[in-house]
Amino acid sequence: MKKVLITGVTGFVGSHLAEYTLNEMPQVEIYGTTRIRSRMENIRDIADKIITVNSDLKDYTSTMDILSSIEPDIIFHLAAQSFVPMSWKAPAETLDTNIISTLNILEASRTLPKKPRIHLACSSEEYGMVKESELPITEKNPLRPLSPYGVSKVAQDMLGYQYFMSYKLPVYRTRAFNHTGPRRTDLFVTSNFAKQIVEIEIGRKRNIKVGNLDTIRDFTDVRDIVRAYWLCVEKCEPGEVYNVCSGVGRRIKDVLDGLISLSDICSKIDIEIDKKRMRPSDVPILIGSSKTFTDRTGWKPQIPWEKTLGDLLNYWRERLK
Repeated sequence: MKKVLITGVTGFVGSHLAEYTLNEMPQVEIYGTTRIRSRMENIRDIADKIITVNSDLKDYTSTMDILSSIEPDIIFHLAAQSFVPMSWKAPAETLDTNIISTLNILEASRTLPKKPRIHLACSSEEYGMVKESELPITEKNPLRPLSPYGVSKVAQDMLGYQYFMSYKLPVYRTRAFNHTGPRRTDLFVTSNFAKQIVEIEIGRKRNIKVGNLDTIRDFTDVRDIVRAYWLCVEKCEPGEVYNVCSGVGRRIKDVLDGLISLSDICSKIDIEIDKKRMRPSDVPILIGSSKTFTDRTGWKPQIPWEKTLGDLLNYWRERLK
């Protein structure tokens, strides 16, 4: 039986990837890394179908012990400090977590008798400051990260390339653009909006606090993203990097309006600009091209945007009822 290790399995993407694997690949045995303080509710319904292992991926010995005991065929490395605003408040922690954990996984993997295929979940935040003339963004676009998080993902990305070139380790890299859906924490804009709208629906608050509504992002449903991750390790070339995105730019204000239109709010609501939600520097526009990935795998987003937003609202309705 094929063994798959998902780092950060209790997280937003990790839990969806585990579910997708269970549903689509019953022949796969799933292992997932957790930490002592990991919140387990995301995998509550599948906890008896996967094997979780507590680990500190920033510690090489711990990482080596886990990989040598499991001997995974495939590693999906998703564990990270992934909240961009937090990377300004804790830049050292962000760099340490995202870079060192990746380095330990790569270094430990190259010593195993059987080299696992390794998928690195990199990010569109690596592109950073993008000129309008460069849209849509391809994999050849310059990397100009505008946050410590973006810098950490560039380092992760380049480590994967270096280990492929130096040791022929089968590393697969994707640069996923923004993704959302049920289980997204309220630290992230789409889920934060959805939570606030549901709080208004049930009478807990009256207005919505927002940050910059003018930025434009390329959103994909998380369930389409995890399908792409599997296609990457199955059909793509190791050592290469692939954008994964919808190719549709959505202004954050339009995302908010879309959620409100699907809600039970009948009367006009107040929108309050919260300066605390403004970033020191913000990427104004990110719209990607996934043509390279689509040509290689046939992948395209399948879940309609309205379903993504509706499922996100229903997620918070269930949690807040």
